[in-house]
Amino acid sequence: MPAAGIPTLRDGDIIVRPIRARDAKALERVLLENRAWLRRWEATYPGGGTVIDARASIRNLLAHARNGSALPFLIEVDGAIVGQMNVSSITHGSLSSASIGYWVAQGAAGRGITPTAVALATDYCFRTLRLHRIEICIRPENGPSLRVVEKLGFRYEGLRRRFIHIDGAWCDHFAFALVAEEVPGGVLRRWQDGRAPADAARIHPEDRAAAAQPLRVSDR
Repeated sequence: MPAAGIPTLRDGDIIVRPIRARDAKALERVLLENRAWLRRWEATYPGGGTVIDARASIRNLLAHARNGSALPFLIEVDGAIVGQMNVSSITHGSLSSASIGYWVAQGAAGRGITPTAVALATDYCFRTLRLHRIEICIRPENGPSLRVVEKLGFRYEGLRRRFIHIDGAWCDHFAFALVAEEVPGGVLRRWQDGRAPADAARIHPEDRAAAAQPLRVSDR
């Protein structure tokens, strides 16, 4: 069963729904079919293995959902799983923020599915959860994911060095964010109406250059 309180969101034939324990087999099949496409971008544990265990992953996600710190979703089109999205690190009070991470199958890329799903989740966080800020962090080499924040007008905020363990190594990420005041009419509507600012996600040239260089370590 999904954790209580996780909504089903939709726009046209794109459905963003709560992940369930019984989704494990279907999700694992999609992950295995897209292994080469996804492996470069998937989070890993330092010192851990690379075995895909969708059942254990779902249990962990639902545990976070039950304590109110996450909203784990699957992305579906025409009833088929094409991706996954997680709203994580949900914090209320004076911070009122969350982070969004996502992936889609190779065959679903470039079809507007991911930006639609991200926009739906962001609008829900702003309007229903009353969060103030949503952040998305992306590896500098992940062009398809960078295009998602460009399309939606997420604002570039800076470079985070060795931020997340990805594919067996600590990797730099570019950080993007929106606050609720920037999108009073909603992220999805702004994008669909062609009003998302074209240059909001522009990455500073010095940050691109820094991300291409190894991190300097001082012994002082």
